[in-house]
Amino acid sequence: MTGTAAPFAADDYRARMERAARSAAEAGLAGLLVAPGPDLVWLTGYAPTAATERLTLLVLAPGQDPVLVVPTLEAPDAAKAAGASALTLRDWTDGKDPYAATAVLLDSGGRFGISDNAWAMHLLGLQKALPGTSYASLTEALPMLRAVKDTAELELLAAAGAAADATFEEIRTVAFGGRRESEVAADLAGLLRRFGHSQVDFTIVASGPNGANPHHEVGDRVIERGDMVVLDFGGLKDGYGSDTSRTVHVGEPTDEERRVHDVVRAAQEAGFRAVRPGVPCQEVDRAARAVIADAGYGEYFIHRTGHGIGVTTHEPPYMIEGEEQPLVPGMCFSVEPGVYLPGRFGVRIEDIVTVTEDGGRRLNDTTREMVIVD
Repeated sequence: MTGTAAPFAADDYRARMERAARSAAEAGLAGLLVAPGPDLVWLTGYAPTAATERLTLLVLAPGQDPVLVVPTLEAPDAAKAAGASALTLRDWTDGKDPYAATAVLLDSGGRFGISDNAWAMHLLGLQKALPGTSYASLTEALPMLRAVKDTAELELLAAAGAAADATFEEIRTVAFGGRRESEVAADLAGLLRRFGHSQVDFTIVASGPNGANPHHEVGDRVIERGDMVVLDFGGLKDGYGSDTSRTVHVGEPTDEERRVHDVVRAAQEAGFRAVRPGVPCQEVDRAARAVIADAGYGEYFIHRTGHGIGVTTHEPPYMIEGEEQPLVPGMCFSVEPGVYLPGRFGVRIEDIVTVTEDGGRRLNDTTREMVIVD
């Protein structure tokens, strides 16, 4: 992961690590092993400049002080991390066995949650050093670890959403017709950076028939008058994510195009209205999907209704059938239904939503009405 970590204090990171250790115990785990990536940034504020073959691992266990195992040559940078004073650094030098250095910190017969992005060679090295241990994916064992945001995190997500909104307000004023998708995508990326993003994760510009592919790779297709254009863009601002989608039209749309856009807008509103504490995630998906199915387009809504967002732009929880995790105040996720008509056009409308004490609040405020562009 790249991007600037949010400006939290050591006490914030200490509280997160303590909460993570408690959650591990409640899940029946002996502890958590966190490799470089978004979980390590969220727990410690430390983002190595490059993930290498040298083992870096945060060890969290109930009743023990957090320990960050790092290569000696990386230790000075690790010591500068915002959360460094809330943990103990244990460094190892080239030529020594990092797994032996880590093994002494672990229960030799314990089951541990481990970061999804940990290198296989590191997991296998730990298993060889401690053959009595077993491991579970952190996403499987503690999927909601980062899901509930505190007040400071919500403010950062709101600021990222506002920056994405400012980007849309600017992009809707530029020329679309006669330009390549890649050119408009470059405009989006530049605007996101102008409004404070340090990292741009995606800039989807899907025009005409390309709009029927939800994850269309931007290409050199020239946008034509009469095209529907799906815009989906986001990234990281001050360490927290943005992600929004709007569908614009080059010139006047047909009655059918307006009708499909209206259906998706109504579905997005229904999904948003379903958000409130205690409601299972799948109910948000069901509410949005029912509107599209009732309008006769059910088979053309081909993805989940939403995904969580935080220090990454995609993370749990997911708004999808079968996800019974109840919504909790502070959760943040997208609500983004769509209709995709193969070979013709697509429509998607997406806001980031946070759960409040009595409902939901959108973090994106640009119009969800049809926008006509040149």
